Amino acid sequence: MNTQNEQQLLWNSSAGNAWVDMQETLDQLFQPFEALLTATLPHGAVLDVGCGTGSTTLAAARRVGPNNPCLGLDISEPMLAVARTRSERARSQARFIAADAQHYAFEPAAFDSVISRFGVMFFEDSIQAFSNLHRAAKNGAALHFIAWRSPAENPFMTTAVRAALPLVPKLAATVDRPADAPGQFAFADAERVRGILERSGWRDIRLQPIDVTCTFPEQDLVRYFTQLGPLGSALRELDSEARTAVVDTVRAAFEPFVDGPTVRFVAACWDARASAA
Repeated sequence: MNTQNEQQLLWNSSAGNAWVDMQETLDQLFQPFEALLTATLPHGAVLDVGCGTGSTTLAAARRVGPNNPCLGLDISEPMLAVARTRSERARSQARFIAADAQHYAFEPAAFDSVISRFGVMFFEDSIQAFSNLHRAAKNGAALHFIAWRSPAENPFMTTAVRAALPLVPKLAATVDRPADAPGQFAFADAERVRGILERSGWRDIRLQPIDVTCTFPEQDLVRYFTQLGPLGSALRELDSEARTAVVDTVRAAFEPFVDGPTVRFVAACWDARASAA
């Protein structure tokens, strides 16, 4: 199975369903990035790549006003179903389509802004994907996305797998992946990201490292690490006794990030910006 098909299967089954279940928690966790992407968004048509359940797209729609179209694009039908429902309830102009930004036939020069909150690290061919996004952008359009830096700089994001690995050896395959393989940390190398953007036509490229404090309720922590990511998938294959042992071990490993009723950690990311030539 190729990478593209793997991503389609993952985000239309367990991963997509987990994000739907955790929508409110994840919206709170990533709210600082939503604010960063939309706070200075200029009026005009907006494309949100990897929009998930739609929070950032809806925020962009509120920012640019009802006369400017906002399109959210994702490959996950479960998440898009939630996004469409949220848009209808909010009476928003935002609309959503199921498509892969690497291959979708966008109307040429249709968007004034292209944004993404952790949605651009999963392409099979990143140069092809950003070239396609460049064709969809108007001359001078702004590209603005947030991506994770390295695993070493994001210990919270690797705690679950590191703690569970001695009890679930199959997780080693998720640790030993090539650094540039599609996935959460695929854009850790700033020079690689610059090269991708340059080769796909973007100019005025700026990558700024940012460290952002993120929080969510402690009562959601066990649900967070048992539903999301590689550990969430692995736990579904364990019997009750083994699952309990893993959950207890991992919960203890997260203790340094627990501050009373709140989970608090620093997200080490790239704030990446460019403009369409």
